[in-house]
Amino acid sequence: MNKAVSSFLAVSALLAAPGALPHFASGFAQTPAPAAGQVSMDPPEYAVYDAAMNKQTTPQTQAPALEAYLQQYPKSTVKNSVLERIMIDYFQMGDPNKSITAADNVLQVAPDDYTALTIEAVSHYQVAQGLTDATAKQTALDASAGFAQKALAAPKPAELSDADFQKQKAGASPTFYSIIGNDDFAKKDYPDAITAFKQEMAAAPPAATQTPGTTLQDIYYLAQAYYSSTPPDYVDCTFYATRAAVYAGSFAPQLQPLASYCYKRYHGKADGYDAVTAAAKANLNPPPGFTITPAPSDADIAAQTVASTPDLATLAIQDKEFILANGTQLDPKSGTVDPATGKKDPATQKTDADEVFDSVKGKEDKIADATVISATADDIQVAYSDDAVQSKTADFDFKLKTPLKTLPPVGTKITLIGIWGSYTQKPLLITMTDGEEYKAPVKKAPVRHH
Repeated sequence: MNKAVSSFLAVSALLAAPGALPHFASGFAQTPAPAAGQVSMDPPEYAVYDAAMNKQTTPQTQAPALEAYLQQYPKSTVKNSVLERIMIDYFQMGDPNKSITAADNVLQVAPDDYTALTIEAVSHYQVAQGLTDATAKQTALDASAGFAQKALAAPKPAELSDADFQKQKAGASPTFYSIIGNDDFAKKDYPDAITAFKQEMAAAPPAATQTPGTTLQDIYYLAQAYYSSTPPDYVDCTFYATRAAVYAGSFAPQLQPLASYCYKRYHGKADGYDAVTAAAKANLNPPPGFTITPAPSDADIAAQTVASTPDLATLAIQDKEFILANGTQLDPKSGTVDPATGKKDPATQKTDADEVFDSVKGKEDKIADATVISATADDIQVAYSDDAVQSKTADFDFKLKTPLKTLPPVGTKITLIGIWGSYTQKPLLITMTDGEEYKAPVKKAPVRHH
């Protein structure tokens, strides 16, 4: 991974603790515990129920007491409310595995229970954060996202008013979208991850998008999703990574490299970035008219070089090679005028690459310190450009004038001379004829006169 974006892996630990999602327990609708005389219950059973439900003051003591009550009275008329209270107790205790088991029990009797679906989504996500096996972790994330989707579509609980339910949904929805987005991101489903993260941003309160936490972390992941898309979207990557870095406080140095990398990758250099920072700070999403000027394409650079060079043969070999590889535009200086139209005949025009090659074709040149890729008695292929050396692919092919007796080892440096013969552009391979190893002239000792 590029060093500029490697800090992405550390962001979860920096912006929010693993699994740090909003805690819903205080906002969950809970069925009030029935008082004596409100339920059909024998006095001995009610005494056990009352001791568990009303006399226990902490979730740590209430949950096991209620479980003991249901073991003793499995057909209790208040079984559903007791199961829900047990589930909420375990969630308040921060025990995701027991929360999942308790929520499973609630969903067996009430498949659309909003509180149980919420606890399932958050608890499976918390379990996933503690797993190191990739397959098991993805399974837990998938389960978490599945329950989040169900919670988003769940009907209003009967015990809640419309206003209270909308309030509860407003508080929970950002977390559901975060869970879904992180699941998609982990699966490299970047289009769906982008959709979910943007839904999270729209549903989150403004403060959550401007302070370190889950939503700001996901804004950074949104930028990473744009960067990882095919093809990469460097403009949106730049904007959202900048937005995250602007409000990340002391964590900004870990986020800024991705923003700077995407900006320079698209724009070509760092100038003008202050305008991006100002726009990202003032806007949650790119405002109307937001643009970043793209850097000239390689074909544009080749055309500019050809247009501004009077004698193409004088270009450095590296520049000639760059134009041969990227010069796809027609050179306006080439071609003949069509008498019928008074305009250049496209059939007679040459590309920038052809113009450069015509300037050297048939001429002898020296390729110094090239890396041997392959060698036979009659042919040596070498890597000369930085890209060719890095990828260990040949960009020059020397057809030898005289067969070699000793072959140069692969990977060694060699200097060759030859005559420019022909080339292919994609992938670039330049053929040199009458090739031979360059021998530096031997300097004669000066003549001494006595």
